[in-house]
Amino acid sequence: MIYFHNDYLEGCHEKVLAALTKTNLEQTPGYGEDHYCAEAARLIRQACNCENAAVHFLVGGTQANLTVVAAALRPHQAAMCAVSGHINSHETGAVEATGHKVMTVPSEDGKITAHQVRQVVDAHYADESFEHTTQPKLVYISSPTELGTLYSLSELEALSAVCREKGLYLFLDGARLGYGLAAKDNEVTLADLARLCDVFYIGGTKVGALFGEAVVITNPVLAQDFRYIMKQHGGMLAKGRLLGVQFKALFEDGLYFRIGAHAVALADQIRHTLDEMGVDYLVPGTTNQIFPILSDACLDELARDFKFVEMERVSPTHRAVRFCTSWATNQENTDALCAALRRIVFTIC
Repeated sequence: MIYFHNDYLEGCHEKVLAALTKTNLEQTPGYGEDHYCAEAARLIRQACNCENAAVHFLVGGTQANLTVVAAALRPHQAAMCAVSGHINSHETGAVEATGHKVMTVPSEDGKITAHQVRQVVDAHYADESFEHTTQPKLVYISSPTELGTLYSLSELEALSAVCREKGLYLFLDGARLGYGLAAKDNEVTLADLARLCDVFYIGGTKVGALFGEAVVITNPVLAQDFRYIMKQHGGMLAKGRLLGVQFKALFEDGLYFRIGAHAVALADQIRHTLDEMGVDYLVPGTTNQIFPILSDACLDELARDFKFVEMERVSPTHRAVRFCTSWATNQENTDALCAALRRIVFTIC
């Protein structure tokens, strides 16, 4: 069985593993107060062109999301996101478990617009009983989104502007950020994120690390007492240097960007094959996630040798699925999938 199921099946990139092995028996202070975390944070600030950013390392994406939301919001405030947003659809109510409501808006492409944010905030305060309803205070987005789509620079600038006008925080989930940065139609840099977002994180778990996410806080209001919130939510890793070692390896020579580009290049080969055969997509995209619509017969045959994610039924005879490449995907398996798609689609579909 060849897996195109997700982008966190394997352990970590060989350079990350070598760095962990090399430093295994070193003795360092705990809880992220070691020189590896300090150096990794410096490299990330440098990559973001933001010397004043606070950088904190957490173990996983859900932990990063709930910790940031808990640090940003008071008890009566809510986070707003697209209905498909990860904090709404794939985190078992983790944000709600911290005591904060997740407010959703409709979206067909996984993105939320500045107009929607304005509508929600204006409608809240136009209600004469607004103090009896949850106050929108944070806008949660992800890039790439759950559907592999990207925010353009103008879309992100518009979101940032409306959030600042309305007094909301803008938080970007970057679990797959490395693949978004490498996409051919991407317009946004790390420096843009640091300029436009109050807080975002650079995902490592899905982009070459064994585990770990780097939270970058550019708004000093959110940076204050953040480590207290980390500790309270179980996010202050005693062996914190394990996170610093990994992110240092990913950022000291551009490895993070190269392995993101590798995954996207292989995903582009799969897309090219599907395009050659005239296959439609649930949502078009250019990152490491691909969402083709194929017939049941085609998918049943493909499932004999390949693992992929079921998305949704789009007709009585066709389903949308997801193929996902990663930093560890190799050319041999990509060629095998492309060959199988050509054979199966032409003979069965």
